[in-house]
Amino acid sequence: MIDHGKKNVIGLLIDAVDYEAAMHRIAAAARERHPLATSALAVHGAMTGYADEEHRARLNQLDLLVPDGQPIRWALNLLHRTRLHDRVYGPTLMLKVCGLAEREELGIYLYGATSEVLKGLECSLREWYPKLRICGAEPSKFRHLSEEEKAEIVARIRASGAQIVFVGLGCPRQEVWAYEYRDVLSMPILAVGAAFDFHAGTKRQAPRWMQDHGLEWVFRLKSEPHRLWRRYVLLNPWYVSLVAGQFLRVRQFSPSVSKPPRIVSYG
Repeated sequence: MIDHGKKNVIGLLIDAVDYEAAMHRIAAAARERHPLATSALAVHGAMTGYADEEHRARLNQLDLLVPDGQPIRWALNLLHRTRLHDRVYGPTLMLKVCGLAEREELGIYLYGATSEVLKGLECSLREWYPKLRICGAEPSKFRHLSEEEKAEIVARIRASGAQIVFVGLGCPRQEVWAYEYRDVLSMPILAVGAAFDFHAGTKRQAPRWMQDHGLEWVFRLKSEPHRLWRRYVLLNPWYVSLVAGQFLRVRQFSPSVSKPPRIVSYG
């Protein structure tokens, strides 16, 4: 188990952990009913946090920010000599946690995406983990919520008996959700991005060799060029230049911010 704590990568406090360490913390929080806001961070999420001071404050207050993308893992190894042998990929982490939940009889709740995606996701999870307790599944409303609506979501999740919540709203909305619901739910919240679509079968994952070599972005860009071209063509080189600047000590990145984040209440 590897857990070197939080390390500064371009101003973001990313946990230098492996799957085992992440699972250990999630399982302990689920058993003890403690809050644990978690997100699997790739380059897009990192650059969103770098460019937006308010969102950086949210990310840096999450309990567990794991290196989802290979470039994030490489940066941790380069800048802090963490010697991580693998990333903590959100879709894989989700399946590992579902396996843990099945073994320990912990209920899960699925929040986000569309009704169609959730139906496919539930079908897949029930096939792979027959004894897994799926206590509830609720699609996103794809808009800002009132305080009353937010309270109703909290009440539904609490009443369901779930001990772990998976959130699939996309970056950065899912991290905002995890940040805002952390204390009121008081259980592990895992923002796992495209995992809902991947496991529901509505989107394809890159081949393993592309994932291992940090080329997943090429596969996704080819699959959705109109939606993703700005993300990868512009943000990836920018990210590399920032990490290089931090490594060469010509740039310094502070994780502190001047003001607390606003409450957004997106659901």
